[in-house]
Amino acid sequence: MTCEIGIIGGSGLYDMEGLTDRREVTLETPFGAPSGPYVTATLRGRRVAFLARHGAGHRILPGELNFRANIFGFKLLGVERILSASAVGSLREDYKPLDIVVPDQFFDRTRGRISTFFGGGLVAHVGFAHPVCGDLAGIAIDAARAVGARVHGSGTYVCMEGPAFSTLAESKAYRSWGFDVIGMTNLQEAKLAREAEICYTTLALVTDYDCWHPEHDAVTVEMIIANLVENAATAQKIIAEAVGRMPAARGCHCGRALEHAIITRPEHVPADLKRALAPLIGRYLPTS
Repeated sequence: MTCEIGIIGGSGLYDMEGLTDRREVTLETPFGAPSGPYVTATLRGRRVAFLARHGAGHRILPGELNFRANIFGFKLLGVERILSASAVGSLREDYKPLDIVVPDQFFDRTRGRISTFFGGGLVAHVGFAHPVCGDLAGIAIDAARAVGARVHGSGTYVCMEGPAFSTLAESKAYRSWGFDVIGMTNLQEAKLAREAEICYTTLALVTDYDCWHPEHDAVTVEMIIANLVENAATAQKIIAEAVGRMPAARGCHCGRALEHAIITRPEHVPADLKRALAPLIGRYLPTS
């Protein structure tokens, strides 16, 4: 069954409460296997697909994630909107642990990660000045306020390589550049979702201050885990509320992101590539 809405669960959020008619769906994509099976279900009367980003038992490093397969799988399921949740460190005193941030910008500090479906004979350049869907972000912000969460409706998420956390020098530099939160996963998801013409926004769940904070050394693993658990419970409430608030039709431009992005002349695109990417490009480059 087609799913309207995708949900990506990050650290601490490995399943969703309130899902009915659950079914696990295992998919293969032209880019390999996703992080695990998708849980397709009904939530607040809408068909959703849930994916645990790091797999069962949290066994996949950020740099090991098959971002292309994860997003392509959502496309195969018919998803038009993705709500992502991920743990982040705060780079601002006023973005406190247990706060929710809905970033409106990203900054890439990763190295060598593949963040495009294109290449191999097909060139496309999507617009990415505004990397999240403003309409979907607005719904997420309103939902967070409705459930009583402390939410910040903007911010820049700097995406680092990991798996080690920042050095003190790096953390101080990110603060001096005006960044707000730091994580390891969301940038590639956002880029690929745009190429797949899927709306994307993320709930950045603050677990702790990054190492710039003078009290950083007082933070323990136990404290972070406790915050992860509490953040996951809050995120589930926000996601359910947001799903219930989504209009049936999209009014944004995300669903037309490829309309003027494909540069390669159709007759020069390899036929096997057209077939493999048909879920993404079929309406622009038909296979026959």
